[in-house]
Amino acid sequence: MTGKAEIDTQNIPAHVAVIMDGNGRWAKQRGGLRVFGHQSAITAVRETVEEAAALGVRYLTLYAFSTENWNRPALEVMALMQLLVHTIRQETATLLKNSIRLEAIGDISTLPKNCQRELAEAMELTKAGTRMTLVLALSYSGRWDLTQATRRMAADVASGQLQPAEVSEKTVASYLVTANMPDPELLIRTSGEQRISNFLLWQLAYTELYITDLLWPDFRKEHFREAIMAYQRRERRFGKTSEQVAVS
Repeated sequence: MTGKAEIDTQNIPAHVAVIMDGNGRWAKQRGGLRVFGHQSAITAVRETVEEAAALGVRYLTLYAFSTENWNRPALEVMALMQLLVHTIRQETATLLKNSIRLEAIGDISTLPKNCQRELAEAMELTKAGTRMTLVLALSYSGRWDLTQATRRMAADVASGQLQPAEVSEKTVASYLVTANMPDPELLIRTSGEQRISNFLLWQLAYTELYITDLLWPDFRKEHFREAIMAYQRRERRFGKTSEQVAVS
């Protein structure tokens, strides 16, 4: 397994995003209901958060619940919401202990009121955290994000606060829900699926993708380190040639 000594501490991605996939399949393999997989994934979340903070990651965004997930069976959605409330309540003390700030992105108003309340309380309690920011993407999708950004820009153009000629890539980014954080440099996806599933569509333009066949409930600290090592072995060119990157 990959040890911390093998990781270049000077080349840690500032922002890592994670698509936590495979809970249902994990549960099915063990003869359990899908919610059993979601419950069993809490350890993977805890270890990933702890290891990311220990390595110096500044932002860790977890795709916890997409807008498309509302289409799942009602009982599963209800169980997920109850698990979310329980987990937030249970893990807040750990976040405080590790100086981790909790934030959320997505259409939070669509969550049940008790979820909104627990989330707001946890964010308020942890707002002074400086070691790392943990971002939960809840009722989120990349297309929703771009749609809400476009609506807000259109409203500002209509009111005269923004001129169409002034709109640039930087302008668009400033209207997204991630405006106050850097774009992810690394995206980790478990379960072997090779797609980004409507997640951070604008922000992932130049993100390195790391896909593992592991199902999310089996993901541990050593697997997170392996993803960081894979990232560090890559040459990030941003459209340039290798020779240009070497000179710069």
